[in-house]
Amino acid sequence: MEKIKLGISSCLLGEKVRYDGGHKLDRFLTDTLGKYVEYVPVCPEVECGLGVPRKSMRLEGNPDSPRLIVTSTREDMTERMESFARNKVAKLEKEDICGFIFKSDSPSSGMERVKVYNENSMPVKAGKGMFAGIFMDHFPLLPVEDEGRLHDPGLRENFIERIFALKRWREAFSGKNIKKSLIDFHTKHKLLILAHSPRHYQAMGKLVAAQKSLVGQDVYKQYEDLLLESLKIKATPKKHVNVLQHMTGYFKKQLSVDEKKELLEHINNYRDGYIPLIVPVTLISHYVRKYNEPYLTQQLYLNPHPSELQLRNHV
Repeated sequence: MEKIKLGISSCLLGEKVRYDGGHKLDRFLTDTLGKYVEYVPVCPEVECGLGVPRKSMRLEGNPDSPRLIVTSTREDMTERMESFARNKVAKLEKEDICGFIFKSDSPSSGMERVKVYNENSMPVKAGKGMFAGIFMDHFPLLPVEDEGRLHDPGLRENFIERIFALKRWREAFSGKNIKKSLIDFHTKHKLLILAHSPRHYQAMGKLVAAQKSLVGQDVYKQYEDLLLESLKIKATPKKHVNVLQHMTGYFKKQLSVDEKKELLEHINNYRDGYIPLIVPVTLISHYVRKYNEPYLTQQLYLNPHPSELQLRNHV
């Protein structure tokens, strides 16, 4: 797989573009995840023509449609930022990015819970950064997170799983037959989808089965939307246990009594929160290789992202 293109707030890469001339370098993003992605940095304030350093700004008014105001001078930067943001997202559409990592709490780049000040200068954490909001409206299903939320192991694993899946999806259809590619992709991702949303799992299976009666590009777009919707839904321990038990059924004849007992103990211990997901997954992966189970061998559920990221060690 080629490196995944990912939009990111420039300051998270260590670029000194913040209003005070500083940065917010995030070592996980640069040193760890950075091995697998190609970042497309964006700093809305600098790119719309503001200098470094610059006067601080904040959102004011209605949280649903706030104004971007320079705090000290009261200059209204709303139209300027909105114009930049709309032009920028149109350009990013051509970059083939698989997601975006925003700077939390930023009046331009915060994806949620950004302070919006009312007429009494009292803040309410109910806004979105102006650029982030326009970006998310333009790309409603594209994976997005901010660096603060990525400190949560579950959110981090989910976001990275989604960008890798989207990259595989796009690469699967590069100049290939849509029908065959769709069947191959869905077959490999069945259990991964099931771990997120049984409802989407059923709908996507029906779509693949019915694709003969649909126009190729229509199927492609419908499936992609369902894929991104499904993976956005949190994969809970209960749903993971369902998938793990489902995979256990493929070894009914091969496993000894003791092996099956050990595997079920690991699954139950994961369900009860005593061990992380990586433990039962690793044991099942061992049995997949040992008994060369053909269906499970191709299941991306067992390795949806590089093991070096250690994402399932903490969920």
